[in-house]
Amino acid sequence: MALEEKINADIKSAMLAKEAAKLDALRAIKSAILLLKTSPEGYSDDTELKALQKMVKQRKETADVYKTQNRQDLADVELSQAAVIEAYLPKQMSEDEIRTEVAAIISSTGASSPADMGKVMGVATKQLAGKADGKVVSSIVKELLAK
Repeated sequence: MALEEKINADIKSAMLAKEAAKLDALRAIKSAILLLKTSPEGYSDDTELKALQKMVKQRKETADVYKTQNRQDLADVELSQAAVIEAYLPKQMSEDEIRTEVAAIISSTGASSPADMGKVMGVATKQLAGKADGKVVSSIVKELLAK
C-alpha cells in the first residue's frame, strides 16, 4: 500500500504546484490502483507493477501512433505521462545486464535450440518481471538460442 500513499501525496503536491500534466498521470495511476483493488485477481505488488508497466507501454504506443500521424503535440503529452509513471517503476535493466541474465537462465534450464524458447521465456519473465521489457528479453532469448 506504500505506492498508493505515495501517489496520494504526490497528487497533493502536483495540485499545489499546478503541474497539470503530472497530475493527469498521477490520477491515472490512482485510478488503476483503485481498479486493481476491486478486481477479482486481487491487489498485490506484482499486479500493481504489471498495471504500471502496461500504462507506460500503452502511452508509448499511443505516442508512436501520434508521431506517425504528425501530431507531435499529442505525442509529447503521452510521453510526458509515460515518464511520470516510469518514475514509480523499478529501474530498468540495461541490454547487457539482460543478456547476462538470459545467458545464465539458458545454461540453468539446459536450453540449446530455438525450440526451447518457451522454457527459457517462462523462467526469464518471472526473474526479470518489472526490470526489463518483454520484447527486449524475447529478442535476446531468440538471438542467444539461435547461436
